Amino acid sequence: MDLGFNGKSVIVTGGASNIGRAISKAFVNEGANVVIADWDEAQAQNVVAEINGDGGKALAVKVDVTDPQAVQALVDQTRAAFGSIDVLVNAVGGNKDDYFMKEDREKWNRVMQMNLWGMINCTRAVLDQMVEQKSGAVVSVGSDAGRVGEFREGIYSACKAGVMALSKTLARELGRHGLRFNVVCPGLTPPTAADIGEKSHWQQQLDTFTPEMLAKAAKAYPLKKLGTPADTADAVLFMASPRAGHITGQVLSVSGGYTMT
Repeated sequence: MDLGFNGKSVIVTGGASNIGRAISKAFVNEGANVVIADWDEAQAQNVVAEINGDGGKALAVKVDVTDPQAVQALVDQTRAAFGSIDVLVNAVGGNKDDYFMKEDREKWNRVMQMNLWGMINCTRAVLDQMVEQKSGAVVSVGSDAGRVGEFREGIYSACKAGVMALSKTLARELGRHGLRFNVVCPGLTPPTAADIGEKSHWQQQLDTFTPEMLAKAAKAYPLKKLGTPADTADAVLFMASPRAGHITGQVLSVSGGYTMT
């Protein structure tokens, strides 16, 4: 199926590791020009080398999505390199689980800056150009935690709920300009060491993903298995594509049936 990305320009924030890496490579495989925007510049360059070595076209840009000026510089670099921005994928996110009453305000702020303000900053930065060209798709990677309020993920859950609500608001406000906003929610998607960089937040959790832990986690899903980065990437590509041209303001869970709302 031709998804219509040939020659299109795509920004993937957090595009260097795990789910973001799979999304970046999937867009390139469909003929898109991809900017891998990540604070782990070395890992982003590694992914670009893989892509360009296979004949694709990608660019690595170091960015802190919590810094609006850095995000604007990312947008300017993308337009200078590829002429326009057709798709934005907000894939930056992360959390270190703990009980709400054991967390301090400093951690709350870090989680909110990464998971909500990052999405706000990046989305706002691409809107003027998308409105001007009367087309554009923004797909944000959410979490089923935002739908159900996950155990030991209080602030993270609140942030992902905010991502969903803002996406729906923007879908209502900007649909008349041809813009679409959707959210894809993966379930637990454990990384492998080969899929992440040294600065990935997953590094501090790799040791927790023992075979016993993963087997136990899989039992919570009706399909009795955990998702892969490719599972989420496939859904993101579809939601960003013209094939989903009449879909906006929606939340799609790709989590093996963990939530069914």
